[in-house]
Amino acid sequence: MVVQAQQVYRISILPRYYPEKLTAMITPMAAYLSKETGFEIRPVLTKNFAEYEEKIRDGVIDIGYQNPLVYINVAASHKAVATAVKGEGGEKFRGIIISRPEAPITKLQELRHKKVIIVSKTSAGGYLSQKLTLAEHGLDVNGDCEIEVAAENRQENVIISVSIGDVDAGFIRESALHAADQYIMPGSIRVVAECAWLPNWALSLSNSMAPDHRKKIVKALLALSEDSVEIQAMGLKRFIAANDAKYDVMRKITGRKRAR
Repeated sequence: MVVQAQQVYRISILPRYYPEKLTAMITPMAAYLSKETGFEIRPVLTKNFAEYEEKIRDGVIDIGYQNPLVYINVAASHKAVATAVKGEGGEKFRGIIISRPEAPITKLQELRHKKVIIVSKTSAGGYLSQKLTLAEHGLDVNGDCEIEVAAENRQENVIISVSIGDVDAGFIRESALHAADQYIMPGSIRVVAECAWLPNWALSLSNSMAPDHRKKIVKALLALSEDSVEIQAMGLKRFIAANDAKYDVMRKITGRKRAR
């Protein structure tokens, strides 16, 4: 008798946190999907945003969880099947601008000529949301501010840099406000502004995945309740069904065209 090898798929998450936190977030989901689908779902991590996108395009990552900007970057290789629902924003999220309490920044126009640290230019909550809001107030973030990118594209590194006064202000996702609390002095940062809302993170599957396998994975994802271990580990309320068209707003913002 010929024993058929178990199908193996690799799941990953855009590395906006340190490896330990990312592992804690994604490992329960990998175990759950393995149990529910009968496939072997292996978690994999990447070092930074660029490597994550590369591994999506190279077919190393079969199941991806990424911000909406990175999603439209890789949509030629992956297609969204679900959107995250989280916090007060639900299926939307936004970035915020932070500074030290004593910094002379009380309104957006005062960011002009200031040194600002961002997560990455491919970070939706740590760059694009703020860029849109500043543009609405007459500021070109790249031309009017001195931009620095955080080491390893980490939200925590933005917060730490602001808290110790290395920069005048920082751009982070709203939900990451307390991500570095254990590393900084209490009261060493404050919120300057809340910025533009964007569609929440996309969970996507490789275009090469068999349709019946896609259906099994999507069914398992959408069955997860708010109190499930897997959803809580990822800091979410649930996933809701979505498709590629949901992220057309990101293409409109960035001037991109939909991948064929």
